[in-house]
Amino acid sequence: MSLRRITTSIAAVASLSAAAALGYVVGSEPDGGPPTSPPISLANADLAVAASCEELLDSYVDRALEQVGPYGWGGDAPFFSMQSGDATATSEAASSGMEQSTVATSRSASNESGTNVQEVGVDESDVVKVSGSLLLRMRDGELLAYDVAGGEPRLLSTTDLDVAGGERWPGDPGGELVLVDGRAVVIGTSSDGWESTITTVDLADPTSPSVVDATTVRGRASAVRLHGDVVRVVLQNGLPELDFSHPDGTFGEIRSRLRNRGLVRDTTLADWLPSVAGEPVVDCEDVAVPDDEELALGTTTVLAFDPVAPTERSTTAVATDSGTAYFSTDRFYLAAAAPAWGWTECIDCRWAGGSPSGTTPIFAFALDGMDATYVASGEVEGTIADRWSMDAVGGSLRLAVGPSSETGNFNSVVTLREAGADLVEDGRVDQLGVDEEIKSVRWFDELAIVVTFRQVDPLYAVDLSEPADPRLLGELKIPGFSEYLHPLGEHRLIGIGQDASLTGRVRGAQAALFDVTDLTDPRQIDVVRYPRTSVAGAGTDPRQFTWLPDQRVALTVVSQGWTGTTGWVSVLSLDDGSMTNRMVEVEHGSDVADVRLVPLASGRVVLVTGEDVGFFDVSG
Repeated sequence: MSLRRITTSIAAVASLSAAAALGYVVGSEPDGGPPTSPPISLANADLAVAASCEELLDSYVDRALEQVGPYGWGGDAPFFSMQSGDATATSEAASSGMEQSTVATSRSASNESGTNVQEVGVDESDVVKVSGSLLLRMRDGELLAYDVAGGEPRLLSTTDLDVAGGERWPGDPGGELVLVDGRAVVIGTSSDGWESTITTVDLADPTSPSVVDATTVRGRASAVRLHGDVVRVVLQNGLPELDFSHPDGTFGEIRSRLRNRGLVRDTTLADWLPSVAGEPVVDCEDVAVPDDEELALGTTTVLAFDPVAPTERSTTAVATDSGTAYFSTDRFYLAAAAPAWGWTECIDCRWAGGSPSGTTPIFAFALDGMDATYVASGEVEGTIADRWSMDAVGGSLRLAVGPSSETGNFNSVVTLREAGADLVEDGRVDQLGVDEEIKSVRWFDELAIVVTFRQVDPLYAVDLSEPADPRLLGELKIPGFSEYLHPLGEHRLIGIGQDASLTGRVRGAQAALFDVTDLTDPRQIDVVRYPRTSVAGAGTDPRQFTWLPDQRVALTVVSQGWTGTTGWVSVLSLDDGSMTNRMVEVEHGSDVADVRLVPLASGRVVLVTGEDVGFFDVSG
């Protein structure tokens, strides 16, 4: 399905059933003339476009009626907010069958905006961005601009923004941003999760920024990516917030159920789609409806625009609520999931969504400029924990898959390829981390490093040089586990995570250095253990990790404390296969979560804390 600008119009789809038999739906003019441009094209029957807005609304309402009861959402039982999780793995250690390989850990680069990103060439939103001598950071709903060319950072301007659309979460900086061609795009979500504000700020004169556009959209921003000059925001709209009644009296449940079902029948498309001032921002013809009715009910929308003209937006949507979205340089993949009762408040949170059938559908879209075209779909048995479990290289989609009701009690690495309109399995390696769960994954051009954990920390090296024949090369079993992996050149890998006893009891944060020169025999060559009950921030937010290759220094944020939190920067200096650690206390309280270490082209590093922006002395 092709994206199109919402400022244009396209006729409704005619003869849905006939077109579906051909595997696509084509829009045509009301008088039966030639199709409008661009046409809407659906590659196969996994997604369908409604023939009208009325039919689209009916598809939402019909599914919603099955989920509403006397207490509201959740059927006949009272609704309790919770997150869905992936199935727990249950079995034994993996087999080997290891072979020599020449693949290398070569896919490593930092983003020039200062953010540690998943995919080279695809920038991600953060609370801090840098471009040349200009540094921007969000703090308490304000956009602060600094000149970092001199001896000390110099504040140039402060711009108040209503980025969160209302009250913010404690410790929330009030939005994240991307920076492109002298314009900042700031995205913030309200504390109730119902609205997101997208603000474009012109920084042609950073001493006097001007707000070009501020649009509040009904929907929660769950991911923000920058492809060249195009900003893409993933918006999630779950089940509508309705004024449900509750049972009262002998026949209360019957009356309450009937009234609640009536409220669902009275919903409009503005209740289901992202909207501005009550008007949907995505047209009915641009919403694809999955064939699988067990998927989470709601809408996931990709909204794209160029900050030069922020009001000219393109949109495409899938009628399911899913936060597992992965962007490569030329593809967008959406992994659908089971209903997740509740939501998380942050952009790009790492949390899992399982599938009631044990199988996860995947929808693939090709990216070209502001357009996204639906090109293929498929499914994989098992669960996909988060975006870090997905990767695409050279036409191959690689997945790290956890167990489900349709798999054994082990993890797998699966490769898929586009075959016409289908994503079909190309190859797989099973029996990874039997009876364990995936904790982290790092992908390279021809390699996957997977860490699982239950009592010990198996690290697996999987050769992906032949996507149709992936092979387990080697494994390493050590106490603890790595929640985030980062390559340090071709022969070294650092894992940030948790130390644990041989019985699996977590003791505190740790940094582990691995030698992957011989992938058939990966080795842990050094480890730094932090104080008991400490936590490494990169485990949940990789943006709190910074690698300085020229200095062979890794910087990561470590915190400790329950009643009062203390945050340090751990300065890990690498030398001849060993690490030395220096701890620098930098922050306290909830502001620890927003500490960033931003490398500059000059070689200096900027330390951003809750209140201050200054240069960080790496050498001590």
